Amino acid sequence: MKEKISNNIQIKNKKATFDYELLDTFVAGIVLTGTEIKSVRLGKASLVDTFCIVERGEVWVKNMYIAEYFYGTYNNHSARRDRKLLLNKKEIKKIEGESKNAGFTIVPTKLFINEKGLAKVIVAIAKGKKEYDKRESIRERDDKREMDRAFKH
Repeated sequence: MKEKISNNIQIKNKKATFDYELLDTFVAGIVLTGTEIKSVRLGKASLVDTFCIVERGEVWVKNMYIAEYFYGTYNNHSARRDRKLLLNKKEIKKIEGESKNAGFTIVPTKLFINEKGLAKVIVAIAKGKKEYDKRESIRERDDKREMDRAFKH
């Protein structure tokens, strides 16, 4: 009898929501090797400075950091290799069409393990924010924090 895997692994790309305006999101599977999935399950991964590209009808995630597995042998993976994302053709065509527009990019926002124990990535079609948009985001966040403080007292 198979036991339920308890996993609270959710690695977020906090900088993506600050630097980009997220327009459309997709949940994609990710092709990992054995030592990579073990490192992800230990929470040893990062999405900082990660981006996606569409190449020959496939979506690839570039610059994603997954730490080498501590108990890995000569089979251990390289930490920042390119990894393929698993999406259906309709989603890939939509992502490719949107990302060709000027100012748009594909950004991974969250890496998590689903209830079946599979690694999934949420990728978003995003538009870069201007400097004044970023300042406004900071101002809104600070105002919200001030209002929360005022209601607590």
